Amino acid sequence: MSGFGFVLLVLFLVFVAPLWIIFHYVTKWRSQRGLSAQDEQLLAELWDISNRLEGRIQALERVLDAEAPNWRNKV
Repeated sequence: MSGFGFVLLVLFLVFVAPLWIIFHYVTKWRSQRGLSAQDEQLLAELWDISNRLEGRIQALERVLDAEAPNWRNKV
């Protein structure tokens, strides 16, 4: 390899390659900043499931309050 080719290789590795990699990942980050449609659907399903579970827990607490009023003190 000639001296000029070596200098070009070093310049590429020191300046061009790092900038290329940085701009590549900045572009990727900007394109993935928001939620995808699939992520939004999953989030809505999880929200619905959590609301149903909360309702079940409240129902169980009402049953326990009626049948064993001191159940909260035993925990």
